[in-house]
Amino acid sequence: MTPDPTYTAFQGQQRLITGPLRDVLTHLKTLVDSGQRNPNHLLLIFNDQTGRVADFNLNGTLQQVLDREAPLPRTGPGRPKLGVVSREVSLLPRHWEWLESHPNGASAALRRLIDEARKADPAGERRRQATLPTDRFLTVMGGDLPGAEDASRALYQGDGPTFRRLVQDWPDDIRQHALHLSAGAFEDDA
Repeated sequence: MTPDPTYTAFQGQQRLITGPLRDVLTHLKTLVDSGQRNPNHLLLIFNDQTGRVADFNLNGTLQQVLDREAPLPRTGPGRPKLGVVSREVSLLPRHWEWLESHPNGASAALRRLIDEARKADPAGERRRQATLPTDRFLTVMGGDLPGAEDASRALYQGDGPTFRRLVQDWPDDIRQHALHLSAGAFEDDA
């Protein structure tokens, strides 16, 4: 089972907080309400598992922000404890027929196939889950820093020593977060 996602907020090149979404939103809302938020620096919030920038509306009271942006899990029918999320998948008719011929239907068959694929190459899965989020973070926060392109190449080549050397002179918070995200992307980190 994957851990709950964590988020990291940056104000300019300064890391403000890393933690679960509700903690990050609470911290940011407190900064905004207290006037400590520096309007001259861009506020970016990253999903650490995907590396994507997340956009949250901090308007309203803290409770309104949390209810809107980080609602508590609902209870009721379905499988909320498992974190089941319904999304659309487009397949050809022959694929649907094959999936539906398996016990417990198409969804269960897809989950089994994904779990088997993840177990088939755990080291490759670990590297993949570290590489893509790191690269997305580097693109946004490190794109204009010296050696960023080479650092991205080293990341995809699995060259940990070169990656660490290339980011060593970057601003502390950006370097530390890039190293944190890339943990697991390199064989020497295993």
